[in-house]
Amino acid sequence: MSDSTPQPHSGASSPAGSPSGSPADPAARIPLSVLELAPVGEGQTTAEALNAAATVAERAEKLGFRRFWVAEHHNMPGVASTSPGVFVGHVAARTSSIRVGSGGVMLPNHPPLVVAEQFAMLEALHPGRIDLGIGRAPGTDPATAAALRRTKEGLGAEDFPQELADLLDLLGIEEGGGRLALRRMSATPVATSAPEVWLLGSSGYSAQVAGMLGLPFAFAHHFSAANTVPAMELYRSTFRPSARLAEPYAMVTQSVYLADTAEEAEAIARPAQLAQVSLYTGRPRRTPTPEEAAAHEWTDAELRIIEQGPSRPTIGDPKSVLAELIDLVSATGANELMVTTMTHGLAERLRSFELLAQAWSGGGAQDGPRAG
Repeated sequence: MSDSTPQPHSGASSPAGSPSGSPADPAARIPLSVLELAPVGEGQTTAEALNAAATVAERAEKLGFRRFWVAEHHNMPGVASTSPGVFVGHVAARTSSIRVGSGGVMLPNHPPLVVAEQFAMLEALHPGRIDLGIGRAPGTDPATAAALRRTKEGLGAEDFPQELADLLDLLGIEEGGGRLALRRMSATPVATSAPEVWLLGSSGYSAQVAGMLGLPFAFAHHFSAANTVPAMELYRSTFRPSARLAEPYAMVTQSVYLADTAEEAEAIARPAQLAQVSLYTGRPRRTPTPEEAAAHEWTDAELRIIEQGPSRPTIGDPKSVLAELIDLVSATGANELMVTTMTHGLAERLRSFELLAQAWSGGGAQDGPRAG
C-alpha cells in the first residue's frame, strides 16, 4: 500500500492542489477538505441553511482547506443540499481559490449529458477549481429516485459503468468508452479544461471501478467504517494508470466535532446524533436544537444505534481529535482527509473547523489547512 502522493506520468497529473513529498507524520503530508450537507436545524429555513453552508465555505478557504464539496440528498427534511450543480456555482462565486465540487452527484438520478453540461459550464466559469464527485446510490428513497428519473429504469448498479463511461466521453476525457451516439456530442462547445472527476463509494464496488478507470477515489468512512481499509486496498490493487492519474490517489471522509473541551464537543455533536437516531428509525427530521438534545432522555435502543452503528464520529478536544484522525490516515494510507460536521448552529460548525485547522497545522502540516 503506497502512502506517497501521485506524481505526473505520461501527461497525467495528480488531483489538483495535492501536496508533494511524504513526511513521516501523516498530518504533515496530506491536506484537509470539507464535505457540506447544509443541515437544516429546527427553527431554520432552507435559505438560512444554504447561506450558512456558503459561509462555511468562505471560512474554510481562509483556513486553507483544499476542497469544499456539497452533497446530494433528496426528500430529507434536515438536508438542504439537493442540487449540487446549483450549489457548487453559488459557492464558487463566493470564494476565489478553494476547489469546489460535488460529494457527490448521484449519477442514477440524472442523464449523463445533463451532469456533463452542468459541470462543464461550472468549469468554464471557474476554470481549474471544479471537482465532479460521482456516486452510484440514489441518495434518497426509491419513490423519490423514480420521480427524479421519471422511470425505474437506469436506477440499478448494473447501469452505472455505462453511464459513467458516457459522462467521461461527454466531458472530453479520454478512454471513457461511452456509447457511440454520445461520442458525437460535447458537453460544451469549446472547452479549455475539464472538471476533475472523482469516484465516490462506501464499498469495494466503486473502489474497483475507480481503480480500473484510473480515477481518484473518495471513500465514505463516515458512514461505512468497516469497509474502509478493504476498499482502499482494493482500489490500489486494481489501479491502472490513466491519462488523468499516474498513481492511486484516495481520500477518506469522517464526521468530526471539535470544541475547546471534550464536554463541549459532546454537546455540539448530540443534536446530529439525535437526528441520526430519528433517521435510522424511519422518522427523518431537522437537526434538533442543543437544548432539545441536552434534555432528551436516551433509551437503551437509541444508545445502541449510536454505539453500534456502521460508523462513529470523531468527537473531542483538539488534542484527542488530532490523534484519532492521524490514526485514521495511518490505517488507510489516505492521500487526503475530508471532514463533515453537522451542527445546529453555524458558530459551532465554524469553531470546529477552526480548531481542526489549528490542530492540524500545529501537528506539522506543511500544505494543509492553516489557521488565520
